[in-house]
Amino acid sequence: MKVALDTNVLAYAEGVNGIEKRNVVLELVRNLPQEAAVVPVQVLGELFNVLTRKAGRSRAAAREALLGWCDTFPAVETAPEAMLAAADLAADHHLSIWDAVILSVSSQAGCRLLLSEDLQDGFTWGGVTVVNPFASPRHALLESLLGGKGA
Repeated sequence: MKVALDTNVLAYAEGVNGIEKRNVVLELVRNLPQEAAVVPVQVLGELFNVLTRKAGRSRAAAREALLGWCDTFPAVETAPEAMLAAADLAADHHLSIWDAVILSVSSQAGCRLLLSEDLQDGFTWGGVTVVNPFASPRHALLESLLGGKGA
């Protein structure tokens, strides 16, 4: 089973918005099978902005963080077909185009889960279910992917 990581998950892992969520996300990421997780390129761009604007990191430090995530998990490109599907998704479900791109790319990459605190927990589109990684109890698919390891 494949899982995509949303911007907020990586931002928390980078220490943005507090230590408590950082610890939860780092434990989660450590327990994800490396071959199971992907990062949409859109997420990397958004993370760069969060790290430079909100966290006050230099552009060089933000770039290093992105390189680290690319070394850890494969980045998934946004194909023209994914962008067109995202436009439909945004129009049909009133999502921002950028959230729709992340969900569409996740679907085209064959993901079953998108870990995100920003999108509606449980929303399913294109075979991808949005799961809030901070929800308790954990979603059954996430629990299954982690092999029953609690955070």
